[in-house]
Amino acid sequence: MRTKFLTLLMVLIISLMTGCASVDNKDPLEGFNRGVYKFNDVSDKAVFKPIAGAYKAVLPTPVRSGVNNFFANLKTFVTAINQALQFKFNKAAESAGRFVINSTVGIAGLFDIASKQGIPQYKEDFGQTLGYWGVGNGAYLMLPFFGPSTFRDTTGLAVDLITIDPLGYVDNPRVRNTLIGTKFIDTRAALLPGSDLLDEAALDPYTFMRDAYLQRRANQVADGEVVVNYDGFEPDNSKPSK
Repeated sequence: MRTKFLTLLMVLIISLMTGCASVDNKDPLEGFNRGVYKFNDVSDKAVFKPIAGAYKAVLPTPVRSGVNNFFANLKTFVTAINQALQFKFNKAAESAGRFVINSTVGIAGLFDIASKQGIPQYKEDFGQTLGYWGVGNGAYLMLPFFGPSTFRDTTGLAVDLITIDPLGYVDNPRVRNTLIGTKFIDTRAALLPGSDLLDEAALDPYTFMRDAYLQRRANQVADGEVVVNYDGFEPDNSKPSK
């Protein structure tokens, strides 16, 4: 617990130091970021994309749907906490209700019963919470394996993973790592069509991904509907909450 607290404190301080600063150049680390992008691209094409393709080909659609629903339900818990931190209490209550229904009637989230009952699905993370409270993006940052981010969103990711995400509280390391690995492959399998389109359509995939990510995050922080959904990112179907 002490280690988690110190890590959380460190990333928050880094975020406040970098995110609040004015950054005229949105990508001052472009040389470094392009190197990480190349590493991710090579790793993905050599390892993760083939595994994701096999995962999609071998597992029946109902099974993959259940796996996707399970992790989406855990994300709903993260969303509810962050909505509460943004004082969006009505939305937080809806997300909490969605989580409870799918976790119980939906058998640990394997079945999305809440959607059938008309309960909306929102997506919020701590990076958006920091943005809501006025913390700026900071510099654009390409993370190994995780992909595009910013200093603020990297902080948000760390906070979510360390303190909010239920997967972080699984005591058994083997089970926890298996769940995290499965989540990664499931997410990658869902992005297969978008990644192919990105490779084929963009003259500079790095620039295309960077600009699309920054636009998407700006829309999410402002509770706007995302209209750029051809970059391989899952569109946010939540309605504006203002």
